[in-house]
Amino acid sequence: SVSTAWKVYGQMSEAEVDRSWNLLGVGGGVIGDLGGYIAASYYRGIPAVQLPTTLLAMTDSSIGGKVAINHPLGKNLIGYFHMPALVLIDPAFLQTLPSREIFGGMSEVVKYGFIANREFFDMLAEHWSEVTNLEEPWISEAVSTSAFTKAEVVEKDFRETSGLRATLNFGHTFAHGLEKMAEYRNLRHGEAVTIGMACALFLSYRLGFLAEMELNEGLALIARFRFPRGLVQKRFLSLDRDELFEAMHSDKKKIDKQLRFVLLDRIGHAFLHGEDVNKGEVLQAIDDAKGWFERKK
Repeated sequence: SVSTAWKVYGQMSEAEVDRSWNLLGVGGGVIGDLGGYIAASYYRGIPAVQLPTTLLAMTDSSIGGKVAINHPLGKNLIGYFHMPALVLIDPAFLQTLPSREIFGGMSEVVKYGFIANREFFDMLAEHWSEVTNLEEPWISEAVSTSAFTKAEVVEKDFRETSGLRATLNFGHTFAHGLEKMAEYRNLRHGEAVTIGMACALFLSYRLGFLAEMELNEGLALIARFRFPRGLVQKRFLSLDRDELFEAMHSDKKKIDKQLRFVLLDRIGHAFLHGEDVNKGEVLQAIDDAKGWFERKK
């Protein structure tokens, strides 16, 4: 938050930090975002080094230079584009995490298979148990492939001008609405993204872009995620779909108050659907996802 950043600025000033220093952020996505934001703004910018210790941070938030802090009116509302000088990734840190953190991070890992790499998707489907149990070489392959996939996309569209980088937000339009309705409590970002990807798969299918066979393949992989008991019921199935649709308008991809969705035309290829999607189609995709989660309980 702004108040936390303000405290760190004071501590850095007392320590006489100058532009020759590097700010090292060790931890998950919150620490990485906070550290990157402070590095971007202190003395108009000092180098940031990221040492992510969670799966989600290793494969997503530490890479790409988008750093932000929260405001009472919204998550990640105030931020910068500030590329880290270095990102150090050691999968050994993952051994310290509870399974909920692993499955939360797997949402971003699976996302790369959906949007950019069919072979990676197939590897995850075949070796899901090995990856989620942090077995080598599977977990290192999953982390490195995810990290390099994101880096490649960011290099081509750093400031999100072409729409390519937006594809990294597959499932996130729905997820941001879910997080807002949960008031950013008791629902991890990765859990929201997993549910959001199921919704996005159904929307891709409903709009005629994704074949039914590939819809079912995608859902079969999402079915292997584990959620805390009762979470899907409380944070998704019990929600009013119209209220969720309105909450989704907090998504930063919208233009002129119109939602834009990242969709699939096949597993391994995503695109930003530039046209406004009919509200009825979105609501039906939400209902489709709800029905699917209900059936698999």
